[in-house]
Amino acid sequence: MGKIIIVADLGHFKAYRVVKNPLESPRVELIENYDSIEAHGRFAEKVTDTAGRFGMAGGRKGAAKGYGEPHHMELEMQKKVVKLIAGDINAIIAREGYPRWYLAAEKRIHSQVLENLNPEVKTKLVKKITSDLTKTKAPDILARFA
Repeated sequence: MGKIIIVADLGHFKAYRVVKNPLESPRVELIENYDSIEAHGRFAEKVTDTAGRFGMAGGRKGAAKGYGEPHHMELEMQKKVVKLIAGDINAIIAREGYPRWYLAAEKRIHSQVLENLNPEVKTKLVKKITSDLTKTKAPDILARFA
């Protein structure tokens, strides 16, 4: 069959190879699987604001302290994870050498992952689904891309 199916969200990544032996139905084999540590847990648990938690600085009414503020750190962490996912997809598609592949990624990262893919990898993309299938069983994933 020569297909790869990749499912991803910010916390999980799974890559499957579709295998079809003579006299058998197609099945999927897991070829890569990892959980992203960056995406797990609450943002507040990753950064602390202990420096700015107590008191105000200067003046009669005081002024808010500027250090310790996240300044879009959550968005930057998301971009980092998306680039990691796209890089892994590029590597898997190049390594496996299959002419076709499929992608299912959650809505908030789907377009960002596509933007970060190599052009030659994008041309091999046959079907894309905006859905989080990372917790879906392998046979059900295959059915979604049939």
